[in-house]
Amino acid sequence: MTRTPSRVLVFAVLSAGALVSASACGLIVGVGPDPETGARQGRTPAASPSAEHSAKPSVAAPASPQPLTEAQAQGALLTQADLGAPWAPTQGAATWRDGVLKAHADVPECRKLLDALYTDDLFGADAAGTRAVTGLDDAMDQAQLRYQVLSLKPADVDRTLAWMKTLPQTCAKFTAVTGRGTVQGVRVDETVLPVVGDARQGLRVTFTGPTADGQKTVLTLDVAVVRVGDDTIALTHGGTGDVSADATKAFVQVGAQRLADVRKQARLRV
Repeated sequence: MTRTPSRVLVFAVLSAGALVSASACGLIVGVGPDPETGARQGRTPAASPSAEHSAKPSVAAPASPQPLTEAQAQGALLTQADLGAPWAPTQGAATWRDGVLKAHADVPECRKLLDALYTDDLFGADAAGTRAVTGLDDAMDQAQLRYQVLSLKPADVDRTLAWMKTLPQTCAKFTAVTGRGTVQGVRVDETVLPVVGDARQGLRVTFTGPTADGQKTVLTLDVAVVRVGDDTIALTHGGTGDVSADATKAFVQVGAQRLADVRKQARLRV
C-alpha cells in the first residue's frame, strides 16, 4: 500500500529534526580541553565587571509587532501543495459534524467543548482579531483538516490554552446526546505537541456510538493550539478512519514554521 503524503510530510519533518540534533551533538563533541595547556577551547575570556559595565549599550524596548493582515494570515495557511495528494480542498463540512458534534452534554465544560468543536471556534466570539481558515479533505483516510491562523490578544489565547489543559480531567469521559437522539461516549486525552512557539496544547477527543442509522462508529479528533508571539495557529484533524497523531504533529511543526516565515518577510519589507 502506498504511503499517504501526510506520512511523507511526517517523515520529512522528523528527519529534519534528527539532522538538527546531530549537528548540535557535533558542536558539543568539538569543545574540550587543549592537550598542551589543559585550558578549555572555544571559550572567550570573561571581561572584567567594569569593562562590561562601560561597554554595555543602551537597548530600547522592542516595538510590539503589528497584527497580521488578512493577506499575511492567508499566506500562513497550510495548503494542498504542503500535504500533497490525496489531500484536496474540502468539499464542505463532514457529515459527522452535524451527526456527532452537534450534541449536548450535562457537564458545562464538556458542553462548551462540544460547542467549540462544532463551530470550529475555541476562542469565543469576544476574542476579536484577524482570522484565516482553510479546510482540506483526505478521501483515502476519510479525514478532514480544519486549519486556522489568527492574530488575537495573547491573553485571550492563553485563557483558551489554560481551559484546554483542564479538559482531560474535567471531561475525561462523558456522555453526549446528539441532535438526532443517539448517545455518544466521549473521551478526552491530552496529547504531546512539538516544542514550537511560546505556548501550546493538544487534545485527542474520541466519540464512540451509533450513527443515525444504527451503525457503530468511532470519530477521532486531534485538536491543537499553538501561540507564536502575538499569532496563533489552531487545527482540528479528524475523521472516522485513520487519524494519524504523527501527521497532526507534522501539521503543527510545518505550520509554525510557515507562520514564522510570513512574519520574517513582513519585517524585511518594513
